[in-house]
Amino acid sequence: MTLKVLYAASEALPFAKTGGLADVAHALPEALAQAGVDVRVVTPAYRGSLDKLRDPILKATLTVHGQRFTIWEGHPLHERLRVWLVDAPALYARDGTPYVDAAGHDHADNAWRFGCYCEVVARLAQGEGCDWRADVLHLNDWQTGLAPLWLQAADRPRTVFTIHNLAYQGVFARKAFDALGVGAGLWHLDGIEFHGMGSFLKAGLTQSDWLTTVSPTYAQEIQTAHFGHGLDGLLRHRSGRLRGILNGIHDELWDPQRDRYLPFRYNTATVIDGKRRNKRALQADLDLPVGDRPLLGIVSRFAEQKGIDLVLAAADEIRRLPLQIAILGAGDGELERQLQNWARSDPDRIAVRIGYDEGLAHRIEAAADMFLMPSRYEPCGLNQMYSQRYGTVPIVRRVGGLADSVVDATPAALEAHAATGIVFDQADVAGVLYGLRRALELFDTPQWRSMQDCGMRRDFSWRHTAAEYLAIYTAAPPP
Repeated sequence: MTLKVLYAASEALPFAKTGGLADVAHALPEALAQAGVDVRVVTPAYRGSLDKLRDPILKATLTVHGQRFTIWEGHPLHERLRVWLVDAPALYARDGTPYVDAAGHDHADNAWRFGCYCEVVARLAQGEGCDWRADVLHLNDWQTGLAPLWLQAADRPRTVFTIHNLAYQGVFARKAFDALGVGAGLWHLDGIEFHGMGSFLKAGLTQSDWLTTVSPTYAQEIQTAHFGHGLDGLLRHRSGRLRGILNGIHDELWDPQRDRYLPFRYNTATVIDGKRRNKRALQADLDLPVGDRPLLGIVSRFAEQKGIDLVLAAADEIRRLPLQIAILGAGDGELERQLQNWARSDPDRIAVRIGYDEGLAHRIEAAADMFLMPSRYEPCGLNQMYSQRYGTVPIVRRVGGLADSVVDATPAALEAHAATGIVFDQADVAGVLYGLRRALELFDTPQWRSMQDCGMRRDFSWRHTAAEYLAIYTAAPPP
């Protein structure tokens, strides 16, 4: 019998994206569908989402707390993948992002918006209002954390809850949970109460059958006080049901041989010439002097987590290195300002572009010789995988998914032709500079070419990730 999975996420490509969750919520269900799973992605219908749904049909209507929710089914990109959009314009079709308004402030009713969404998801998973019932309900991050609370005890779907970033916990005052009609029996340490408040994330962690996160190392890290954000004790208690599964990448969209964004496509045999030509095109686009100086790429959300402040703190030392740097991203306003000032102070070496530009992100990966990710914590990370696929040597901190996906250029790994990047340990200026200097020592040597070749041949496709999730879906949780 075909396994039926309802995959719930608050954002999914091509409907909405603020971070890596949207990529995962598109790529993993697609890989599951290709493996023969009957999977449906359920996500809110934000402004403009319905315009991106191909061949929509009315699937169901539900009433939750007096609010009407219309469920539209259609196909976004893949004919085997079905998407259910939860349409309630007053809640979801707003200016701004799924979580903040046009001014950058959290929507004041986020607890209500996503609490209602959770109840809709739970009722759909149990077949209410439609002719389809899930065997597995796969939930993602705090916005889906309350869904298990509305599942009926009898014949309920198995539940899997994936942590993409433990730092975001959906914490609200008790009155928000009382309004949703949940929490009275769970308002205690082993339930959803969290330091006098209530946590959507904690509800998902305590009430789901299986817990997963997006890399094996992060699964271990979040069980420590340093990375656990106050939930490490709970995660240690549930460690028997916690698994770390490394995310994949969309290896058709991120392929230097077929990438539609690249002026010059290339493969492992033509990587040297291909990257040189892409570098010169990018240098011209970014008003950097055209030449063969090593080019460092950074594509990132500008936040303390990502260590962008460490790059800025190292700016004076970086000036002494024979580098050009291309930076793309957005986030903290003060970091944006400092990066722009840095670029203005050294326009022949530093180029900064603020915002999200998919095409430019691809071109930086193809043009750069090396790519820097000095994250303080990184549940998984994707750019280090993109980099390896594009023959761009990643320079990363040994943390989370970065540690799981980059093979450090130790003497032994270099000799074995297994190294794919540079890994450093300290989240400080010294660590960043150590990583950059190690990379420059190896640049333009036979070992560098070996790292490029080894990285480009690695398989980070979602097929492996989907197989691991299938094993979780069909496994009985331990007692």
